[in-house]
Amino acid sequence: MSKIKVGITIGDMNGVGLEVIIKALVNPLILNQCVPIIYGSSKVVSYHKNVTGIEGFQFQNLKSAERPYMDKINVVNCWQDDVNIALGKMSSDGGKFAKISLEQAVNDLENGYIDALVTAPIHKKAMSQAGFDFPGHTDYLTQKFGNNDSLMFMVNDDMRVGLVTDHIPIKDVASKITKELILKKLNLMNESLKKDFGIERPTIAVFGLNPHAGDDGVIGEEDEKVIRPALVEAKKKGIMCFGPFSADGFFGSSQFKKYDGILAMYHDQGLIPFKALSFGNGVNFTAGLTKVRTSPDHGTGFDIAGENKANHMSMQKAIYAAVDIYRSRRDHVEMNANKLVARKKQAEHR
Repeated sequence: MSKIKVGITIGDMNGVGLEVIIKALVNPLILNQCVPIIYGSSKVVSYHKNVTGIEGFQFQNLKSAERPYMDKINVVNCWQDDVNIALGKMSSDGGKFAKISLEQAVNDLENGYIDALVTAPIHKKAMSQAGFDFPGHTDYLTQKFGNNDSLMFMVNDDMRVGLVTDHIPIKDVASKITKELILKKLNLMNESLKKDFGIERPTIAVFGLNPHAGDDGVIGEEDEKVIRPALVEAKKKGIMCFGPFSADGFFGSSQFKKYDGILAMYHDQGLIPFKALSFGNGVNFTAGLTKVRTSPDHGTGFDIAGENKANHMSMQKAIYAAVDIYRSRRDHVEMNANKLVARKKQAEHR
């Protein structure tokens, strides 16, 4: 079976994206698992290679990802311009070339030249200046590859945390949380745990919105009037979900270890404990898309860009996760096809 081709966008060239990509890919063992294809330019990649001082990082130049070198690191030259790299600074060029990298990688993913996508961090303001009209990768990729919705899913070896709402102001969270939205996100998580992580009967913990999950309505009514009815209906549909739990006690008592997935109501409720416990080993996975996309769990790191201090483990985990999830989906399709054949044979013998 041929190796999985993983496209990797460079993100903002003024940040730590290429530093962690180079550090992750310099390990020759990664070539046993996949064919890495970086979307950027050889000049920009070489610049960051010199900054890291890593001599063992070698790559092959490509005009297109259509025929990559299967046992090499590949760089697709998405532009020929000489660019001005300003390490640690937000610039419109940082957004412009990050956007070009992303759009070409997504186009190749649509055309089947790559099997999965790993995205390095972008700077939202720089992307906005470049005409990128989305809050982040997730919203853009949902429009490209999602049916109606997607799930921001933070995963590591011990924990998987999904979000009902993600990049919206905290003042808008309560009004956005509805029974219908919770059910949609629960279904996305349940299907992803089965298809992407190979868990046959996943269990999901669901958080309340308010402190202490509302304390029986004393601290807000959403937990009893919106979240709990959503869980009752989800259970009727066969989803093994539990809650609503108070988020602080849930993590403080290590209850998170008992569940296959955790559904948080808003961004920081899920991501603060996840990042505190993952120590840079987490991966941001967009569940619910027809294509596989992962990214490291950190941002552009402008404060340490060019200092060769960035930890590459999350990027490395993101690459391996993309490979594992792609394989899991392939196995899931094969397993369902085998079940269908078995059912047809049983029907024929009746």
